[in-house]
Amino acid sequence: MAAPSIAMDSRHQSSHKLNKAEKKFLRKQIKAKHTLLRHEGIETVSYATQNLVVANGGLGNGVSRNQLLPVLEDCGLVDALLMPPNKPYSFVRYKTTEESRKAHATLNGKEIVDDLGQKIILYLNFVEKAQWKELGPQALPPGLMVVEEIISSEDEKMLLESINWTEDTDNENFQKCLKHRRVKHFGYEFRYDNNNVDKDRPLPGGLPDICDSILEKWLQEGYIKHKPDQLTINQYQPGHGIPAHIDTHSAFEDEIISLSLGSEIVMDFKHPDGITVPVMLPRRSLLVMTGESRYLWTHGITPRKFDTIQASEHHKSGIITSDVGDLTLSKRGIRTSFTFRKVRRTPCNCSYYVACDSQRKESPPSFPESDQEASQLEREYVHRVYEEIAGHFSSTRHTPWPHIVEFLKALPDGSIVADIGCGNGKYLGINKELYMIGCDRSQNLVDICRERQFQAFACDALAVPVRSESCDACISIAVIHHFATAERRVLALQELVRLLRPGGKALIYVWAMEQEYNKQKSKYLKGNRISQGKKEEISSDASAQGLLLEQMPDMGHQDTASSVPCFSDIQEGECHSNKVANSELPVHTNRTSFHSQDVLVPWHLKGSSGKAKPVESLGPLGSCDTSAVFHRYYHVFCEGELEAACQTLSNVSILQSYYDQGNWCVILQKL
Repeated sequence: MAAPSIAMDSRHQSSHKLNKAEKKFLRKQIKAKHTLLRHEGIETVSYATQNLVVANGGLGNGVSRNQLLPVLEDCGLVDALLMPPNKPYSFVRYKTTEESRKAHATLNGKEIVDDLGQKIILYLNFVEKAQWKELGPQALPPGLMVVEEIISSEDEKMLLESINWTEDTDNENFQKCLKHRRVKHFGYEFRYDNNNVDKDRPLPGGLPDICDSILEKWLQEGYIKHKPDQLTINQYQPGHGIPAHIDTHSAFEDEIISLSLGSEIVMDFKHPDGITVPVMLPRRSLLVMTGESRYLWTHGITPRKFDTIQASEHHKSGIITSDVGDLTLSKRGIRTSFTFRKVRRTPCNCSYYVACDSQRKESPPSFPESDQEASQLEREYVHRVYEEIAGHFSSTRHTPWPHIVEFLKALPDGSIVADIGCGNGKYLGINKELYMIGCDRSQNLVDICRERQFQAFACDALAVPVRSESCDACISIAVIHHFATAERRVLALQELVRLLRPGGKALIYVWAMEQEYNKQKSKYLKGNRISQGKKEEISSDASAQGLLLEQMPDMGHQDTASSVPCFSDIQEGECHSNKVANSELPVHTNRTSFHSQDVLVPWHLKGSSGKAKPVESLGPLGSCDTSAVFHRYYHVFCEGELEAACQTLSNVSILQSYYDQGNWCVILQKL
């Protein structure tokens, strides 16, 4: 490894011991170096060169070119500053090695403040050359067009002033609040519960009169081919966005147009093959989606307060390129979009069958087909299984998750908090200043909670016997994915919200379909094998952070808790059957990516011989057969799906959504 910074060496040339702060800095510098190598393939060197990689000093963690360059120039003449898009590091090349050596000594460990006022620490290492994973050449998705300066600044002001956000506050057809954005519908209401419109119930008044002349002009100039009859106005606050989605084929005709007012934004378009194209939408520009870009590519706005954009003045709209010498950050402002669509009167017959709801209706319905079947599935593959495995399940669930701990510890002292689906109660005693109660469908897990002196009771998460608006906060960790239909999952969310007082918050975790996210594998895929009773490293990166498998959330593939050798995950060749008796659902292969959203996940118990220790009695259904494989039903959530389900609730606001090691997570607040 590279030696500590020259500045540190010079301070301690007469001493062989480092103080606590210096040891901490050295550990972090080494960790930054290893992370760059492991995740980005960037090799650092121990000797001085003209080139440095600056960890924490990148566009991906909120450091702009205008912010970083002056700091670097204080140490010498900068030949080039290369900032790869969306990466938390950059490269600087100095004119001479002496200047780069000075920067390494002076700036290593330097604390700077980003544009959000947050403090970050720079860690510098020498490299032979700048290297990163480049994006290939990109073009706009087929059928996509961006027209700049489509209206004047006077028209923009007139349109913005025409929106009365305070009227009709009691009428949900006209005004909604979704994830920190205000929404109004004209012509027809867009319903977020089914992502469609009621074509037989137009809203009174049609489109605003102020839009008529603008739409007529666009028709005459050939930018659009059809006059829209539906308008959705969204107002986005800085830092918030909208999940990636495709406008429902059966709801609207081919042409979808969106006018951006008030602030520029970067919208991400993603092809099913994984290609992502970031597109700049300048203020007063018109986005026109037709053909493939409308029917096949998803589009969305990533929640963040800064966008990566081209630094040059002549770069305005279109693709954000990977020109690392010409990228910087743009702070978002309040953006208002006018999205115009024409309601479709006949089924869609596009050639993009995979994303077309009109044509998918011809295929057999997905399992389960009814609420009764869903309830039966849950009884067989959720309720019964947890009663059987409760004791062993509890023994693998003892280390709380950091983000959940943070949520609980941030609540005011004296708050009343309900853990809906509390399992063995590992979160019930996290914050002694809270009044926490837990409930779970498994009586055996509730009994374990009571043995630990926690307040818990048995009930169904769809019908919690607690008074409405009596809780300051709720948590639902790895529970809602056990409900077998979208309707039942929404009902579970509604029950959480019912318990909250106005202003109360809920934290929700569900398993993610995406076990590889932002080019990083979740701990599920990295895994932690138990080999002859010894722990093996998840990865050197995870070990360096002190992360063992038992610290991960309650995911079935993580049932190999390092302290419990009696469980062994499915080995090669075991339990690879496609179906389980009496079930149409595929059986998931542990420690692999998910290939279906609705799956049965095996919980495998070894017998008492050999290395494995006996499994204790597991409740009134009898001691579990220690050679059995149990299957639990899961609906794994795709990106944006949990947010979309929360957005169907009329009285909540989504405060935060994030991905946490194989889970999609949301913090919502009752309005």
